Amino acid sequence: MKAALVESPGTVGITTVPDPSPGPREVVVDVAACGLCGTDLHILQGEFAPSLPLVPGHEFAGEVVGIGSEVTELAVGDQVAVDPSLYCFECRYCRTGHNNLCDRWSAIGVTTQGGAAEYAVAPVANCVRLPEHVRTQDAALIEPLSCAVRGYDVLNSQLGAHVLIYGSGTMGLMMLELAKRTGAAAVDMLDLNADRLATARTLGCSAAAASADELDRPKGWDLVVDATGNAAAIQDGLGRVAKAGTFLQFGVSDYATRATIEPYKIYNQEITITGSMAVLHSYERAADLFAAGVLDPDVFISDRMPLQSYPAALERFAAGEGRKIVVVP
Repeated sequence: MKAALVESPGTVGITTVPDPSPGPREVVVDVAACGLCGTDLHILQGEFAPSLPLVPGHEFAGEVVGIGSEVTELAVGDQVAVDPSLYCFECRYCRTGHNNLCDRWSAIGVTTQGGAAEYAVAPVANCVRLPEHVRTQDAALIEPLSCAVRGYDVLNSQLGAHVLIYGSGTMGLMMLELAKRTGAAAVDMLDLNADRLATARTLGCSAAAASADELDRPKGWDLVVDATGNAAAIQDGLGRVAKAGTFLQFGVSDYATRATIEPYKIYNQEITITGSMAVLHSYERAADLFAAGVLDPDVFISDRMPLQSYPAALERFAAGEGRKIVVVP
């Protein structure tokens, strides 16, 4: 089969690899679409994958075309979205319900061969069957949406909160859509990209600007979300949190990224600084929200490119162009 392959740090191409075969409790998925994500850039840089070469792609959906000998829950022909998370279920974090912090954390397309290919293999337990009205090509959006749902689990957002989101790329826009549905009084969006801010306005944000200085909230925001991973945005966001407010580090930063905090202010104003890592008990809920229409795929997916163009798709994504970019095998 054809697949994208990160051969070494900085080197990605399209090649032919063996077709996957399922284990007893696995299925083979004919990939309908695979989304690109900031994690894929980190993989290309050699940061996440313990060993290369690797077929990337952790946001994907498709049709079941092969099942293992012990699979009864799914059948050939079922349309599914795939949760890429792989846990050991043995370490302390798994046993206490924090599987996303698993000591042996792994993920399809991050540490094992992924969905940027014609076919991918996945545990049956990681597959969610799609209802008939959901287009399988659109369902690649469920995985990033499940990360956003996890983010709101961490936030414990209250009704009437004023929310500030840094970054109006795919993840920031998803956080916007969830904030609107969790009773926010206002959701303001920041981005240096005018096209992305235009999309945020289309989706109904309260205000959109290049800088928080352009917005009138001198006492800060109850919830501040960084969806960029950018050091300057993070540093600015930490200073925009209102008393008793919360700052969520949601964007993925480079390992070397640093920001400065003010311990006395955190103490004196009871500010919470927290993070959200990947998916935790949120994939099925994201699939239900997606099926209920929480996102408009035609707004969120800006580019559908052939698998052969995966390297160009990565370049487009790295340049900050478009919104969600998916490759279609």
